[in-house]
Amino acid sequence: MGAGNGRNCDALAAMEGEGRAVRDGAEVEDREKGAAVPPIPSSDLTVDISLPFDQKKPRIIDLCKDLFKKWSSLDESSFSIETISGGITNLLLKVSVREESGDDAILTVRLYGPNTDLVIDRKRELQALPHLSAAGFGAELLGIFGNGMVQSFIDARTLSSSDMGDCKIAKKIARHLHKFHQLAIPGSREPQLWNDIFKFLNEAMTIKFDDSGKQARYESISFQEIQAEINELKDLSDLLNAPVVFAHNDLLSGNLMLNDKEGKLHFIDFEYGSYSYRGYDIANHFNEYAGLDCDYSLYPDKDAQYHFFKNYLEPEKPHEAPDKDLEAIFVETNTYRLASHIYWALWALIQAKVSPIDFDYLCIRSNDGEHAAHLLQIHIICLNGYRTSHNRVSIDNQTIC
Repeated sequence: MGAGNGRNCDALAAMEGEGRAVRDGAEVEDREKGAAVPPIPSSDLTVDISLPFDQKKPRIIDLCKDLFKKWSSLDESSFSIETISGGITNLLLKVSVREESGDDAILTVRLYGPNTDLVIDRKRELQALPHLSAAGFGAELLGIFGNGMVQSFIDARTLSSSDMGDCKIAKKIARHLHKFHQLAIPGSREPQLWNDIFKFLNEAMTIKFDDSGKQARYESISFQEIQAEINELKDLSDLLNAPVVFAHNDLLSGNLMLNDKEGKLHFIDFEYGSYSYRGYDIANHFNEYAGLDCDYSLYPDKDAQYHFFKNYLEPEKPHEAPDKDLEAIFVETNTYRLASHIYWALWALIQAKVSPIDFDYLCIRSNDGEHAAHLLQIHIICLNGYRTSHNRVSIDNQTIC
């Protein structure tokens, strides 16, 4: 809906052919089932994410020495630490270690943001991570500590929002997601989407802001109306009988990494991973084309979506994807798109209250100056429009659903 690159993608695929076949999803599942998950080193140490960098550094070194005993006698000069990313919930650090052998080891340390347990199920995440790592997805989990984890370093660049709409990259993402959705991760197979949304709703309904401006924007939200619309959207989506898979649930550009030289794509950051609906995972990814500016004119048009769906459904022979399957996943995805809006709008309200990170969660600006409260209202208008026409709805001359 505005991206307009679908036909170009199909033309490119026709010129290039579909390339080498990807491995069958069953092989991925077999590897995952057969992979022995080794014990993960753990430490009770914590590192305060709010500390200045020069004060965090010695604590990170102590943490590495505590987790990895082979480094316990190394001098501090053997450790080099730099910030990779200052995200909107976590902090990621790159640690380089000159070992006694003279070799260099590189790893990443992820520090959880304060109060993230309100929106992230850490128990669920840590249960899944060793199995995802053993199956070859994401960075390898190397250690766990009081408020974070240590993982292997991925030599790749983080994608931008515009990268996701590139035909070749979209094909890679679709095929990688096909393999990811074949995994059998231990734990309950019940989809968690609506449980999480209602958890967020209950938390969001009790917020009190000290700032009068924030409180006024917050009070403009009718949570009674929101709850009614969530119930209706759940009833509507239940009619789809969408496949349940282990989903990433947060495939924004920052969680996609690409080694351009090797052409290898990586999914990272599985904090929100859970069993959920196939269409939700794809819809949430499509919503992320809009980036942090929330420019929903970048949401992929039908042709671009079909390019993605073909490579997702039939990675080895995309042009043989059955029309009925393509239509089904199209309807499924664009219904769950609405759930993605409500999920992250409620998430943002909670973060606006509890997060100390300098990010304007409550007044998330887009080209129309939208904030979290407005996004909730957009959800309602989208749902009403979908319910009556299954077509596009325009708000302030901007097509958003």
